[in-house]
Amino acid sequence: MRVMHERCAGLDVHQKTVVACGLTGPAGSEPKLERRTGATTTNQLLALRDWLIERGITHVAMESTGTYWKPVWAVLEGHFDLTLCNAAHVKQVPGRKTDQKDAEWIADLLRHGLLKKSFVPPQPQQDLRELTRYRAQVSADRSAVSNRIRKLLEGANIKLGSVLSDVMGVSGRRRWRPSSEEKRIWRSWRTWR
Repeated sequence: MRVMHERCAGLDVHQKTVVACGLTGPAGSEPKLERRTGATTTNQLLALRDWLIERGITHVAMESTGTYWKPVWAVLEGHFDLTLCNAAHVKQVPGRKTDQKDAEWIADLLRHGLLKKSFVPPQPQQDLRELTRYRAQVSADRSAVSNRIRKLLEGANIKLGSVLSDVMGVSGRRRWRPSSEEKRIWRSWRTWR
């Protein structure tokens, strides 16, 4: 097969560790293989970046495993031509399943140009996506709490939902605030007990 990148590395990213495999060497010869395993702390990722730079690596590929790839990507971005690939496209040959072999396999696929890059949007777009998803989650949580309150009221035979169109609206919430007269009665009742 034709060699596309003479200095490349494959990363097998996990929650707590990153296994790197660097392949360097000209086309037509057996590449020099170097491996390194490190933690996913910022200091260790910076050390990994420095290790890759020392070896003259120009292209780095990794699988998109959950969200574990994001800190690795952030540290390496701008220093290498990065490829994020779908794990389904990087299937291993059965019977060779170790982290070192996975990293080597990814590096070998990258070396021969057999990996398809996944789209990673620019940082402002990533931030906007995260904010939008968070807003949708908060809105869903709010609806869930509102539904629980309605269910609780119905279970207590309080038919506020049949009187008000929105139990959690302004009128519904005002109904839950005791008036000054109700507060006075409750205080006197508590002291009388």
